[in-house]
Amino acid sequence: MYRIIGVDGRQYGPVNAEQLRRWIAEGRANAQTQILAEGATDWKPLGAFPEFAGHFAAQPPPPINPVTGSHLRATNALATWGMIFGILALVCCCPKILFGALGLVFSLIGRSQINGRPDVYEGRGFAIAGIVLSVLGILFALFGWIILTAHPEFYNMHYHRY
Repeated sequence: MYRIIGVDGRQYGPVNAEQLRRWIAEGRANAQTQILAEGATDWKPLGAFPEFAGHFAAQPPPPINPVTGSHLRATNALATWGMIFGILALVCCCPKILFGALGLVFSLIGRSQINGRPDVYEGRGFAIAGIVLSVLGILFALFGWIILTAHPEFYNMHYHRY
């Protein structure tokens, strides 16, 4: 004979093993249902009793859901390189247009990848900074080129001092 704790937290019984088997078949008791065998002092799950263990269908393992969140997102490498080339476009003096163009292309592709897969990539700020810095680097290079082309004496005055 057994006593059982129902889902409502109340004790039921005593009931015999055949009644428990019927309740298992009806879905009114499962492997986690707490029962107390006659003469025992500890409550145990119904599945722990060998006489009932074969009556439970094998439980499929819980589904594994992909974990999402910022702890799994990677900073987009193209956005990072775009920002680096954007900084170089502003700081370096000679290949401003080359660095600016590379920074702009990398940043735009990186931003597109981030927007397409926000669950995988982060780094939107890097991409935007790369775009802004690259455009500024290109504009400064073009402005400098226009000044030097229009006023060659400016170049001679600053770079060829005698």
